[in-house]
Amino acid sequence: MGQDHGDPESRKRSPWGVLALVMLSGLALMRNGVDVPLGPPQPASAAALVSRPDPAALATAVPLVKPLPYAPMSRVRIPAIKVDAPVVDVGLDKDGWIAAPPPQDPNLAGWYQNGVAPGQRGTSVVVGHVDNQAGPAVFYGLGSLEKGQHIEVARYDGRVAVFEIYGVEVFSKKDFPGARVYGDTGHAELRVITCGGGYSKAGGYDGNVVVFARLVRTH
Repeated sequence: MGQDHGDPESRKRSPWGVLALVMLSGLALMRNGVDVPLGPPQPASAAALVSRPDPAALATAVPLVKPLPYAPMSRVRIPAIKVDAPVVDVGLDKDGWIAAPPPQDPNLAGWYQNGVAPGQRGTSVVVGHVDNQAGPAVFYGLGSLEKGQHIEVARYDGRVAVFEIYGVEVFSKKDFPGARVYGDTGHAELRVITCGGGYSKAGGYDGNVVVFARLVRTH
């Protein structure tokens, strides 16, 4: 996972980089799991994504925020679940799946570097473990997030992109809706993903928790 952030022009914003994740996260985003008595929190029905949002309502509910130019992300903060974690670049692993950050560090997230930078128009993707062999990890509480809460992304250009959550759902890895999760909505968006759903020692987690958020402020 490279950390070469010197030349933004050398990184193409090809939509195929993001669409390639459609099958990857649907198959297996993270494969480590431990037995936790109650398991990580799962999304509430009230946090579910509206399947057919009213365009007029969205136009008034979503402030017009000018997208930021390219810059890699350095840190992610989610105050509601007390996440304040450094971010490393991740790509694809040897099996063709999106690579998770090293599991040994429980407080570490990964940004998919071949996709959109956070704050750019398009959908940026951040992943992290729900747990590791020692216990809960960085995104253990992701399923408890609610609509209206904020995610703050610090970037290497010194800017901070603030995203507002508008949906939290858990999807089966066998039937992962890639186009729905990664599609370009015309806004600068963020997806934060970890494992979720049921867990077994034989198969690990059978789903992914996905947080949908949209850029509402920069500074």
